[in-house]
Amino acid sequence: MAVSRAEQRASTRRALLAEGRQQFAAAGYHHVVLAEVARAAGVTKGAAYHHFDSKAGLFRAVVREVQQELGERVASAAEQHEDLWQQLRAGCRAFLSAGTDPAVRQILLLDAPTVLGWDEWRAMDEEASARHLAEALTALASAGVIADQPVEPLTRLLSGAMNEAALWIAQGGDAEAAEQALDRLLAGLRPTT
Repeated sequence: MAVSRAEQRASTRRALLAEGRQQFAAAGYHHVVLAEVARAAGVTKGAAYHHFDSKAGLFRAVVREVQQELGERVASAAEQHEDLWQQLRAGCRAFLSAGTDPAVRQILLLDAPTVLGWDEWRAMDEEASARHLAEALTALASAGVIADQPVEPLTRLLSGAMNEAALWIAQGGDAEAAEQALDRLLAGLRPTT
C-alpha cells in the first residue's frame, strides 16, 4: 500500500520534531544545526526548511510540544485527586519534578525564554499551563479553601516560583526540600481562622 503525501509529510514532520527535541535537549539551541537535524532524521535540509522555515521555527514547534506534554503531565497528576487542595499540590509537585526531565530543563527553562523572547515564552506558558493554575486557584478561592484574593497576581507569583524551583532542581537542587518549601508556601494561602 502506497503512503499518501499527507502521511509522508506528517511522518517527516514527526521525525524532525523528534530529532530536534533530542538535539535541543542534549546540546542546547545554540549548538544545534538544522541541516544536522534533517540528516539525523533521514530527510533533506530542504524538507526541514519546508516544514519549519528555520531552526527557530523548529525550536518553537518543539517548545510547544514539550509545554503541551508538561501541561498534560501536571493535569494528569492533579486529576488523580478529588480534593481541590490535593489537586493543586499534586499538580505543583508534578511541575517541580519535571525539572529533572532534560527536555524541560534545557528547552523550556533555559533556552525558550532567551531564544523566543520573554513575551512569546510567557504567552506559550500561559496557553499550556499557567491558565490551568489560574483555574485551580479560582476554584480553590470560590470553594473557600484559600483566602479570597486576586488570582492573576497569585498565579504569576506561583508560576514564577515554580519555574525557578524546577530549574534549581534541574541543576542539582534538592527536590524533596523544594517540595517541602512548596507545601509551606501553599499552606500560607489558606485562610487563617
